[in-house]
Amino acid sequence: MASTAVYTVEGMSCGHCVNSVTEEVSGITGVTDVKVDLESRSVTVTAESRIDDAAVRAAIDEAGYEVAS
Repeated sequence: MASTAVYTVEGMSCGHCVNSVTEEVSGITGVTDVKVDLESRSVTVTAESRIDDAAVRAAIDEAGYEVAS
């Protein structure tokens, strides 16, 4: 069963930011779709099973951004 989670990400300001976050989060095993909305600073992650929250947060951190608490 697919699952979806939405994260608010601090520090994104351009297309490069969107590409970096999309690339890192897309690399997580099981993730099937990543949509980044620069205006709302949201990242919507869809996965084929339960989303690994820690992995998503680590991927966003690896891209150079921070998930808002």
